[in-house]
Amino acid sequence: MKTELFTVNPLEENTYVVSDESGEAVIIDCGCFAESEWKTIRDYIEQNGLHVSHLLNTHLHFDHTLGNRFALRDYGLRTEASAADAYLYEGMWKQMALMMGERLANHFDVAFSKEMGPALQDGDRVTFGQTVLEVIATPGHTPGGLCFYNREAGLLFSGDSLFMGSIGRTDLEGGNYASLVSSLSERIMTLPPTTVVYTGHGPATTIEHELNFNPYLS
Repeated sequence: MKTELFTVNPLEENTYVVSDESGEAVIIDCGCFAESEWKTIRDYIEQNGLHVSHLLNTHLHFDHTLGNRFALRDYGLRTEASAADAYLYEGMWKQMALMMGERLANHFDVAFSKEMGPALQDGDRVTFGQTVLEVIATPGHTPGGLCFYNREAGLLFSGDSLFMGSIGRTDLEGGNYASLVSSLSERIMTLPPTTVVYTGHGPATTIEHELNFNPYLS
């Protein structure tokens, strides 16, 4: 399994293209702010002969979904995410206006598709090529926060639930600190210590590092 990282938009969000030797791929948290950012990702997909079969979201905050409109336009893909976050998707303008101002929010809200694809829930398995991503619910940063885990490769995509040395903020709409700490402690910190964690912002980490050094979880 190959993971390619693209850091995009003013909030420096991590978008991932994950593929395997079959040529099948998924995009996780497509946060492209501009056409130029999307072009870099699309060029990577085309140059490597990949077929993208899923658009996955760990959660539905705007900085992780701005590029979903590109994936819909070019690949016909709608986001697969938790139904518990659907209200955030439908109210995207409110999120963007708060963080980016009303003028930019108006521009992107017009281009934004509010229609979701298949809903994901805890225990689901997303398959592409020879690869399986297990869906692990980690509510707290948002009500529908999800992580995607590949057991064979020992990789976890945590979105904004878990960062190196920290956890996601819980002061935004729908956030719940107790739920986030509980879900991470019970569902994520119990994974093998060598598991590599690809986060929604910032550098990758490991479960072992977070057990030893994360003040919220160690």
